[in-house]
Amino acid sequence: MKVEAVLAAKGHEVATTDPGTTLGTVAKKLRLEGIGALVVMEDQQVVGIVSERDVVHSFALHRGEASEIPVADVMTRNVVSCKPEDKLTHVLGLMTRHRVRHLPVFEGSRLVGLVSIGDAVKHRLDELELEAAVLRDAYMAGH
Repeated sequence: MKVEAVLAAKGHEVATTDPGTTLGTVAKKLRLEGIGALVVMEDQQVVGIVSERDVVHSFALHRGEASEIPVADVMTRNVVSCKPEDKLTHVLGLMTRHRVRHLPVFEGSRLVGLVSIGDAVKHRLDELELEAAVLRDAYMAGH
């Protein structure tokens, strides 16, 4: 299965923020939208990604002052990404190697979606379940 199938099922909407947004605002947005990361955009370009982990680490280090820290100070700037035609096994490998849980999806230079580790695992498990059912049916038909 490919990333494009995941996006077809979950949609192409990507929650974003800008580099000047405070971590307090980011934390509220993540909670309200029930998501784990925001893509950071500036002048319609992706400049980073900020995750729940970034927020938690900042609050652990800076306590109350963390709510006023701008996203630009804590975001990941070297964003690992994928393409719609990438296979989920490749995406899961990227996430594991780079220790990230969210990958922006680009078609050329255009942001077309965001895939989380939960999305990738769910769809990969669905794919494996289907393969197992097909093999089971083929085996049963032969006996």
